[in-house]
Amino acid sequence: MNATPSQPHPVEWTETEGLLPPVARDLPPGRHRFHREQMMTRIHEDLRTAAAATPVAATASDDRPVAVPRHRNPFLRRAVLVPAAALALTGAVVTGVVMSGGDGGDGGKTSAAVGPALTTRIGTADAAGAPRLLDRISLAAAGVSDPAPHAGQYVYIASKTADTYPRTIEDKTEVVSEKLHTRQVWLSPDGRDGWLIEPGETDEKGETLAGENPASAAYDALAKLPTDPDALLRRIYRDSDAVRDKEVPRDQAAFVAIGDLLTESYPPAGLTAALYRAAARIPGVVAVDDAVDAVGRHGVAIARENDTDGERTEWIFDKKTLRFLGERTVVVRESPDDPFEAGTVVSTSAITERAVVDANKQAPSQAG
Repeated sequence: MNATPSQPHPVEWTETEGLLPPVARDLPPGRHRFHREQMMTRIHEDLRTAAAATPVAATASDDRPVAVPRHRNPFLRRAVLVPAAALALTGAVVTGVVMSGGDGGDGGKTSAAVGPALTTRIGTADAAGAPRLLDRISLAAAGVSDPAPHAGQYVYIASKTADTYPRTIEDKTEVVSEKLHTRQVWLSPDGRDGWLIEPGETDEKGETLAGENPASAAYDALAKLPTDPDALLRRIYRDSDAVRDKEVPRDQAAFVAIGDLLTESYPPAGLTAALYRAAARIPGVVAVDDAVDAVGRHGVAIARENDTDGERTEWIFDKKTLRFLGERTVVVRESPDDPFEAGTVVSTSAITERAVVDANKQAPSQAG
């Protein structure tokens, strides 16, 4: 991937009652990427990082960013299914402020190298073409039949991903992008076990996703969602309304929630097509004539702009097969309070492999 092509980027606790976005690792000042990852992102991230949210001052010999990027939720990416109990948590969060402690260390995590900010050509938006394109995409998705994972197996998803953020060193701020890197996730069908390997998020061996609470976009939870587009969209709006950041428009929150379920999850047969048909009912959704995913594949896109920050979230599809390739967020309208210029790729993620394997941490090539 060259330095200036386009790029796209995104489970929390599960339950069939909620369709909410994921958790961000850090909440540094100046980062707007997770305006689109509203909802539970801030709450869970604050609880996980606590006092570590205060950035470490850089020295002349220290290349550590004062404003660190907000990373994706270690329990997969962004929006997902969240149990109602998680909304209350322990009562510690009222306005997104952390009330637990932390040492601010990196816990042995590997570093994600950075370089110049990723930029792209902003594709032309066509509101009239969105329903037709989504109808074609839905029909193509309905014709795909993937094997359903069973107990003891794991859903494996590999992607290439990168984020862009402002970095301040010695009072000088510049916009930088992570080098494109591989992210690997394993998740059991019930969402209670799994593994994550990603530079900047984990050490070289990765970290467990096992926990008492099921991870949100788990297969078993997705299988219980309605496949009627109208009923599905009502569920999405209802659940996102309950927890979304009020700065994020209601329709944008719903669009992001659907995108999260399309990206780092393994929707059952019928649900993917229903998600596309539900998206066609969201006001402001447009078709984009050309978009490039994180690994340089050109495609068409379904997108929606967040009017509050000028960032457009784009789902990218192969122009011929209409297969989902990945997602990216692009700045299409500059803000005086935001250092990102128009054309900056704020986040990008391209799905490179999605499969069912027989063991945690097993690569598809090792499957018998």
